[in-house]
This record gives sequence, structure tokens and C-alpha cells, in this order.
Amino acid sequence: MDCVAEGARAVRRPQTLAGAAVGTRPIVVPILIALNVLVYLVTAAQAGNPMRNSSSALFHAWALWPPQVAAGEWWRLATSGFLHFGLLHLALNMFALWVLGRDLEVLLGRARFIAVYLVSLLGGGVAVYLFGELGTQVAGASGAVFGLMGGIAVAAIRLKVNPRQALMVIGINLLISITIPGISLLGHLGGLVIGALAVAGMVFAPRDRRNLVQGGTVAALLVLLVVLFVIRDVQLGEWMCVTGADGLRCGQVG
Repeated sequence: MDCVAEGARAVRRPQTLAGAAVGTRPIVVPILIALNVLVYLVTAAQAGNPMRNSSSALFHAWALWPPQVAAGEWWRLATSGFLHFGLLHLALNMFALWVLGRDLEVLLGRARFIAVYLVSLLGGGVAVYLFGELGTQVAGASGAVFGLMGGIAVAAIRLKVNPRQALMVIGINLLISITIPGISLLGHLGGLVIGALAVAGMVFAPRDRRNLVQGGTVAALLVLLVVLFVIRDVQLGEWMCVTGADGLRCGQVG
């Protein structure tokens, strides 16, 4: 019996090229969708209007507006990724998350997928903060979703599958981002680039140093985003935001 048990322990479960166990079911994607829907329902209930949920208190507290980030509310870079302007915006992003996320979660595994999703979300937020207009408010999971698009394209290349379809989807969505007003092209590009780099670190990592390379890739991307954030923060200087009778007003101090 001891020999049998030892032999069973010695048999390795089949793994994907990223190191995830083969045959696992996606769990993170449904949870992320549920979180986004829950946040939307809270904002819609607060606003009393499902299509004007951006007027809610939670939306004002979490949305990405660069002056508020410069005033010290850095968490908006992340929380804005769970907000959506109306039901259609939510539905489109959640559909894309469901379609793209399931396969990528199975390939990467749950922990790696969460890392890619979150770092892509931050990549989109930092890109908006770094290059965006100060007067533009941004929200949505699109940065993270574009990160998944970039990740799918990189994974296809690694698997030696024709990436044409993935690249066409990216191109079409970037074209939409450029041509339709009100869509954050910067957030999409930031998430796309960071997501592609993160997944590249996951799928091209050598097997004997897989965990080190994968963890190092995510850590390096986080450090890069922090450095870019600090550079922009120094450029903008010190800001202060005050809520008065005429609404929220932000301005530079000194």
C-alpha cells in the first residue's frame, strides 16, 4: 500500500503550458462578473435610475477622475474598473469577459488569471492618469478586458495557433474605441499592452523556473505602473478637491 501511495504521489497531473492543472473549470470569471453586476446594481439603486447610475454616491467615490487621483485618491485607478455607465456598457463588457476569460482562466489557472486581470485593469487606469485629459471621468472593465484580448493573442502565438482571429478582434475593438466618442482609447491600450506582457511572462516561462519568471513578470509590471504613476503624480503637483453647494471642485494647491 505504501508503494502504491508513493507511486500515486509521483504521478504528476497534466498541466497546461502555463502550469495550470488540465481540466479545471473557470470560477474566477463568474465571480468577477457577479462583482461587476453587484456594483452596478448598487449604483443603479442609489441613483434611482438604471441608465443614470453614474450619478450615484458610489460611482462618485470610485470613478477615475485624474484630479481626484492627484489629490490622493489613488484607489480610483482600481475601483473604477468595477463601474459601468449604464446597462449596455455593463452588458458588453461582461459578455466580452465571459467569452475571453473562460479559456484564458483554464489555460493560466485561477491565481495567474486573477493576476493578469488585475494588472491589466491597473494598466488601463494608469494609462488614463498618465496621458488622459484632466476633465474626463473614466470607468469600466474595458482595460482589463483588453488585457485579456492581448493575452489571448499571445497565448495563440505560443500555442502555434493562427492568431489572426484574435488580432482582428483587437483591431476592430481599437477602431471602435477611436471612432466612437466617449470611449477611453487610452484605458484600452494600457490594458492591452500590460495584459499581453503579463500573459507572455506566463506562457513563455521555462518550466524549470516557471513560478519565478511568472511572479517576476507580474511584479515587474506592477513596479513599472507604480513608477509611471509617481512620475505623473509629480508632474501634476498637489491637488485638493472640495465638495460645495455647486458640486465637486478640484484645483492645484499653491
